[in-house]
Amino acid sequence: MSQESPVPSRPRWWLNGLFVIIFVVPGMLGFCFKFSELLSLVQGDAEGAFAIAPITNYLLASSGFLFLLGWAAMNGMFHDIERPKYTMLEREAQLKDH
Repeated sequence: MSQESPVPSRPRWWLNGLFVIIFVVPGMLGFCFKFSELLSLVQGDAEGAFAIAPITNYLLASSGFLFLLGWAAMNGMFHDIERPKYTMLEREAQLKDH
């Protein structure tokens, strides 16, 4: 038997979109503004160049996590979010039996 994942209803999509507009968009805009300020600081002042290495590391690590999240979503790892709980409990019961 195959279980089909339920398709979210239309109000749920609107709720998700509302959360994106309220939280993600302002966060993204704030980051972009701060990053542009950093770039203008580095171009104008030689003492501000020390901040490039940590920011570069942050951007590379964040992009890596973003790619992993996208890969997991594209491979369907978020379709059945309850299954890992049951798998963990089943494995625990198997370990207790042995």
